[in-house]
Amino acid sequence: MKEAVLITGANGLVAKELAKRIGNEYEVRFLTRKKQHSNEYEWNLAKGTIDESALDHISHIIHLAGANISEKRWTAERKKELISSRVDSAGLLLKTLKEKNIRLKSFISASGINFYGTITTEKIYTEQDFPGNDFLSEVVVLWEKAADEFKEQNIAERVVKVRTAVVLTEKDGALKKMIPPIQYYVGSPLGTGKQYMPWIHIEDICGIYEFALKNSTVEGPYNAVSPQHATNADLTKKIAEVLHKPLFMPNVPGFVLKLMFGELATAILEGSRASSQKILATGFQFKFPDLREALQDLLQSK
Repeated sequence: MKEAVLITGANGLVAKELAKRIGNEYEVRFLTRKKQHSNEYEWNLAKGTIDESALDHISHIIHLAGANISEKRWTAERKKELISSRVDSAGLLLKTLKEKNIRLKSFISASGINFYGTITTEKIYTEQDFPGNDFLSEVVVLWEKAADEFKEQNIAERVVKVRTAVVLTEKDGALKKMIPPIQYYVGSPLGTGKQYMPWIHIEDICGIYEFALKNSTVEGPYNAVSPQHATNADLTKKIAEVLHKPLFMPNVPGFVLKLMFGELATAILEGSRASSQKILATGFQFKFPDLREALQDLLQSK
């Protein structure tokens, strides 16, 4: 009998791609706001409700739910939503598991590389470093604290926190937004272009979740970031090279982005490096550790 894995954040690309990877070995279930398929179960965070049958005979939960950080300006209301979608959703799962007296083999939670703060420095952050003191690091700290509760309250044998970098996929996210301006000859680095952009190929982030699921010695926080560091300018230049397009526009000034996005602009204009040594030490191997090769794989049909 296959072990059952429940995935939250069902509409996200990582959830969909991950389900394809593990679907032959595990019974994959999804939590979603609107059920459309037989392996989907509804939950409603605002009402605090969940279809408890989703948790029957469950062995693992992979918690990917969370409102998109860069989708809207960070109003006070949006900030609450960004936190609630991660923290309160984990709390609802924990409460329901306790009520049903269910114990998991693992609770594997998404987290963010912005744990260390949204700043540009020459420091390479490791999992041993302390969190930053800005809004995004606050979100991640609360997110991880909610995950840790599953171990502390003896609901999960182990907890894994996947501190995710910018996920590169042509189907969504940062890369999808960067492609059109470059294709139409108006692409350029943002701000100074010197801010680091920790990144990871969509196949490698799904690979890390699969690896964490299958390896019981994997526990605690891990930087899910490619070993090769890149700045915003590096990434922009390499996308243009892979697409065979020139870059001749000046950098987009930081103040323009601040006018457009408000406080959210800091997440675009600042960024530091993070080490992948801890995940590599587990035996995990990146399929796309090189930025150019990662982009060629994603953009070769463009």
